[in-house]
Amino acid sequence: MDDVAARARMVDEQLRTRGIADARVLDAMRVVPRHEFVRAWERPLAYEDGPLPIGHGQTISQPYIVALMCELAALDTTSSALEVGGGCGYQAAVLGRLARTVVSLEIVAPLAQEAAVRLARLGFANVEMRHADGRAGAPDRAPFDAILVAAAAPEVPEALFAQLVPGGRLVAPVGGAEQELRVHRRTDDGIVVERVCGVAFVPMTGG
Repeated sequence: MDDVAARARMVDEQLRTRGIADARVLDAMRVVPRHEFVRAWERPLAYEDGPLPIGHGQTISQPYIVALMCELAALDTTSSALEVGGGCGYQAAVLGRLARTVVSLEIVAPLAQEAAVRLARLGFANVEMRHADGRAGAPDRAPFDAILVAAAAPEVPEALFAQLVPGGRLVAPVGGAEQELRVHRRTDDGIVVERVCGVAFVPMTGG
């Protein structure tokens, strides 16, 4: 099966069947070449239903989780997005198909450097990959319409909430040994939290 067919199957069998319905998210997942974001020997598994190691103790998230987080972020073509825990750049690339601009932060320098080269090679000109501690966000580019966090912490760093626009959404796994994916919406009355599902992410580092 070629990569185009494998992505189509991934969308139909892993995403639609689990309730991912946003047409733009499904299109982005169908187009972004996940096999370009994994190590050469992992490429045969690129479109399977699970995370994969990318080195340095980090992983590329399961396709369903990437799609779910992107759908929960509720992005449109005018949106600015921040990603914390950019890893290999795959979710940043998907976000790049959905939002106007994306800033992705990765604390592991080699991963950030490799991802930046990869994203440029693949033509994602609206995605900026930075080597940075994601806990601090990107205040020079704030505020953001959406923030997606791809690493778990017991609590979301306060600096990230401060970088959300009113009405903006922050999607993040929260917890330690047991984690749940949450959507945090910034309202006039403060942060409103929606609990979505149980997840398993690598822990957030830095600080």
